[in-house]
Amino acid sequence: MGTPVGTHTLGRGSVDVTALALGAAGIAGLYSPVPEEQALATVDAAWDAGIRYFDTAPHYGIGHSERRLGAALRGRPRAEYTVSTKVGRRLEPTDAGGDDLANGFAVPATHRRVWDFSADGVRRTLDASLERLGLDRVDVVYLHDPDDHGEEAFRDGYPALEKLRSEGVVGAIGAGMNQAEMLTRFVRDTDVDVVLCAGRYTLLDQGALTDLLPAARERGTSVVIGGAFNSGLLADPKPGARYNYRAAPTELLDRALALKAAADRHGTTLRAAALAFCAAHPAVAAVLVGARSPHEVRDCAAQFTADVPASLWHELRETGLLSAEAPVPSEEPS
Repeated sequence: MGTPVGTHTLGRGSVDVTALALGAAGIAGLYSPVPEEQALATVDAAWDAGIRYFDTAPHYGIGHSERRLGAALRGRPRAEYTVSTKVGRRLEPTDAGGDDLANGFAVPATHRRVWDFSADGVRRTLDASLERLGLDRVDVVYLHDPDDHGEEAFRDGYPALEKLRSEGVVGAIGAGMNQAEMLTRFVRDTDVDVVLCAGRYTLLDQGALTDLLPAARERGTSVVIGGAFNSGLLADPKPGARYNYRAAPTELLDRALALKAAADRHGTTLRAAALAFCAAHPAVAAVLVGARSPHEVRDCAAQFTADVPASLWHELRETGLLSAEAPVPSEEPS
């Protein structure tokens, strides 16, 4: 199979990503256990679907995601895929026992996370990630969730990444967060190639549309959109569905159900509409989807390439379910 809707180059650099990317938190046992064989098969299914951009982090399953992703990619031609990982949380061994479910992952608590955006911490964290991945380089490194560590991230973490880029250790640098405000500051005040914005540009939340996406477009900075389904609510809206990693509030569930009903009326799916919406903004280089099984990957790839009728976007705007300012497929923002 071919790559999903081509590739894009991040920022002004030379790192290419496929328009659909696989987020590897799910294969690390997000919310519930994922057997090793299933994790590897999930990455294989992504490869078969044409996905060549894979995102991971030490935080995901306290190292399980990186180890499993590295194992699944071993033997693949290194020049044919792009890997991003993250810095800001160092992993330290612990013998406390128990599991990591308090942090969202059904894995043994063999390590603890230590916030560290220092220059030394960035280098040490990246070195450990490379060892777990079994790679001699990664293509993209993001500062991961510096929300409460902004001063250290801008003062020490970002310059450390800039130095790694200038040395050719990594091809592109950026920041990944679940908010748009600080990412906008990274775009405006630094020379990042890309930012990863999770959950703030979806059919339910267009917070990134106000400042982040216009700033990125103006500066030539790429945006990778994560959380297109807002933790699951836009994939399958029903009581108990998650929004931002927690049970969805009633009003958001009702809105998601209204979006689904509209998609049904126009002969498409809410999943296809959610992915198409995220990909439509010209600042967006890739849409990152999480999956924990080959079936989920194949479904996401099929939905990503499905046609979404223009009549759906018209109805969503007419009914107030979608901002009139948000670009939709085949339409440039004003």
